[in-house]
Amino acid sequence: MDKTIKALFSERQYAKFSAYGFLKNLRFFEPFLVLFLIEKGQSYTDIGLLIGIREITVMLSEIPSGFIADALGRRRTLAASFGFYIASFVLFYFSLHFIGFAVAMLFFAVGDAFRTGVHKAMIFEYLKHHNLQQHKTEYYGRTRAWSQMGTAVSSLLAGIFVVFSGEYKFIFLFSIIPYIADLLLILSYPKWLDGTVGKQKTSLTNKIKEVWKAFELSFKSWTMVKGLSNNAVHSAFYASVKDYLQPILKTLALALPIQFFEQDAKQGAIVVGSTYFLIYLGTSFMSRRSGNFAKRFQQPAFPLNLTLLVGLSAGLVSGLFYHLGYTALAILVFVLILFNENLRKPIGIAYIADITDQKAMATLLSVESQLKALFAALFAPMIGFLADRFGLGQGIMLFCAGLLLLSPLYLVKRLKANN
Repeated sequence: MDKTIKALFSERQYAKFSAYGFLKNLRFFEPFLVLFLIEKGQSYTDIGLLIGIREITVMLSEIPSGFIADALGRRRTLAASFGFYIASFVLFYFSLHFIGFAVAMLFFAVGDAFRTGVHKAMIFEYLKHHNLQQHKTEYYGRTRAWSQMGTAVSSLLAGIFVVFSGEYKFIFLFSIIPYIADLLLILSYPKWLDGTVGKQKTSLTNKIKEVWKAFELSFKSWTMVKGLSNNAVHSAFYASVKDYLQPILKTLALALPIQFFEQDAKQGAIVVGSTYFLIYLGTSFMSRRSGNFAKRFQQPAFPLNLTLLVGLSAGLVSGLFYHLGYTALAILVFVLILFNENLRKPIGIAYIADITDQKAMATLLSVESQLKALFAALFAPMIGFLADRFGLGQGIMLFCAGLLLLSPLYLVKRLKANN
């Protein structure tokens, strides 16, 4: 290893950047959120609406969050983000009805919008300050590895917390502890990492106009529309359906011949926590292998279409298996959806890069993110309604069948050589 980069990894600020990512991903509630909401009497339709509220709120909050970061500085913006998260956890713990959960989800989404991209900007600012931009890929990759480790560890700890507490709601209180620690950690960062404070580069009105122009630019080309839709549809499907693995896992846990605990919540916690731990290890591996997978193809169009169809087909088959009572098979196929999303993300970015000018790349990726949020806000309640009407397995199966029938609308074509 180069002596310069080795010295960077031994610095205190690198340890802080890594600790931030690890603590941020100690979201103990994530593997049990749907189970918690079901326990509180929420229907699948209600859960779908809550997911939709989260996606729309993040989308609407992303624009003003940039201006708040400019006005307050990055450290204070991140601190505010963790404040919203903590308020959300408290609301989830005390809420008993849909309105309370909706407000909690709104607070959580605002926290997400305030946080997204800010810490990454601080890392790159730190490297730029020390004239070490050439090491940004390795440096950021190593800090991100700590985030992934935090996600995996979080699942195991969450299962242990549910076993000892006997209730899902306490994991929200446990989640407050690492987030308070992260808030204090952020405030200990050097002040110069705040960036330019109090000077917005453009007005909020102009920023909204820029976003609208980006949408107009996107819809001028049918190739662009399909490329953005292809990415957004699968990401929205993933965001809408991924948490429904939890009740499927619990069904398997309660059907096991060996009962570790008399309480259903404790029995389910062992299976859910350990399974999510293995899944996150797998998604981390898939993320690392996505580049090698894409290199097997001359153009990204084929693997992009292939992974889209595989993801939707996995949802259909998993739903069918669950409906027929083959729970273990349903889980194995369902996991393909989670792995598939991590495999295809870099391929989608590569396709957009191939069909657009490099100067417009960031703008079009922003449009893709907005489309994903819009689609997810539509998909999640639809899946919830179908699950309530026909059962979870049939609901997922019918929804995926619908997306597969519509797939010609967003399957992309092979690009010409001059593109």
